[in-house]
Amino acid sequence: MRFLMRGLLGLALMAVMIGFAGIGVYRLYTATTAEDTVRQRPARERSYSVNVAELAPVTISPVTTAYGEIVSWRSLELRASTEGLLVDVARKFRDGAAVAEGELLLRIDPANAEFLVLDAEAALADAQAGKTEAEEAIVGAEQELEAARRQLVLRRQSLERQEQLKDKGYSTAVQVETEELGVASLEQSLSNRLQSVITARKRVERMELTVKRAQFALEEARRVLNETALTAPFSGNLSEVNATLGRRVSQSETLALLIDPAALEAKFSLSTSEFSRLLDDGGNLIKAPVIVTLQLGGRSLEVAGNIDRAAAVVSEGEAGRTLFATLELEPGTALRPGDFVKVEVQEPELSRVAVVPSSAVTEDGRLLIVGDGDRIREIRTTLLRRMGNEVVLADVPFGTDYVRERLPQLGTGLKVTPRRSGEEGAAPAADSPATARMSEAGEEGARGDLVALDPERRAALIEQLNSSDMPENRKARLLATLNQPMVPKDLIDRLEQRLGSRG
Repeated sequence: MRFLMRGLLGLALMAVMIGFAGIGVYRLYTATTAEDTVRQRPARERSYSVNVAELAPVTISPVTTAYGEIVSWRSLELRASTEGLLVDVARKFRDGAAVAEGELLLRIDPANAEFLVLDAEAALADAQAGKTEAEEAIVGAEQELEAARRQLVLRRQSLERQEQLKDKGYSTAVQVETEELGVASLEQSLSNRLQSVITARKRVERMELTVKRAQFALEEARRVLNETALTAPFSGNLSEVNATLGRRVSQSETLALLIDPAALEAKFSLSTSEFSRLLDDGGNLIKAPVIVTLQLGGRSLEVAGNIDRAAAVVSEGEAGRTLFATLELEPGTALRPGDFVKVEVQEPELSRVAVVPSSAVTEDGRLLIVGDGDRIREIRTTLLRRMGNEVVLADVPFGTDYVRERLPQLGTGLKVTPRRSGEEGAAPAADSPATARMSEAGEEGARGDLVALDPERRAALIEQLNSSDMPENRKARLLATLNQPMVPKDLIDRLEQRLGSRG
């Protein structure tokens, strides 16, 4: 019995071994047959899925972003005109206070100035009295001159009679000589009287000059007296105030700085290449429109303006140009000199150009397009602008599909499977800030109509966009587009649908 059991166990083990050996032979045969089949099957070309878009001609106004500060072209140092004590200081003579033109700010003790006015008035009265005396002296001298002339005429007549009598023998030579001596004496007296008249007239001229000097001195004294009261020469805001009641100030000491809030402008710098885009054919700077943005916490203040001029010199160590832009300010603006602002300069329009993502183009302007048979072909374009995550190209084949993301494995001649935006599995295309600023006269139908948003609707879209979980880079681009005066209508509808469905 024991022998029979051992024999059966041996047979079972042998059957198991034969089964495993058969399985191994079968698998080896199957693998060999499959390898021969694979070797006989023709190789299939690999295809890459890529996101593509069409090169469409557009007309855009590129925007150059720069940073600068607010400066004032009308500011004035208020200085003390004379030395003395401050006897009156206005309550609003404080840093940041707004004052009106002609408003009294402070007064210096006028005692010394009043004394100078009285002294100048006395000197003027004395000069006028001297002038009156000199004029009266002219009258007397002219009367004496006239009397001397009459005496000389009579004396000459008497001399002629004596000469006639002498010729007839009724007079002597002594009498004739006496008359001649009398005529000579009167002629000398007449000359003296004439000299007195001339002297009197010169004295009147000198007294007139003395009166004028006294008048000028009086006007100067009155000016000094008036300047003891310091008033605002124009409306503005005070800064750097340094005045206290009872304090002694010295002449020409700076007491405050007055800044005109309506005379603010933006000062910013551009590179040489950016500056060259703002020159016309004659090399003159164009009055390009600008948008100046001041960030105030969660709010942003935007002010429109135009480029006014460029700095006269380039400072040592600087590159590019410094520009100044005039601003269209409203009364009570929150802008202040020294504010750090962002300046967006709108360049001249570019017609028939293409706007593509920066990920699609190399640094030297090479672009991948999809040619015949869905095969990639590389072309060289002219890169005109870089605007954030987008570039503006010229010399491109419009109507052709291009690859939006230039992946490392892509190259000329490879076969691809194009995927357009909106198709299943395709990446959504980011909304372009440049598209929002597209010219209505250009490709309006290609990108949609531009509409103006109500402030409430704009604020609601911005608030919903800020609270969404959208990527930060795309969110920033959409916010920049929504902050423009004109926004694409299709973008508004798309945002309202997406944000509304998520809400």
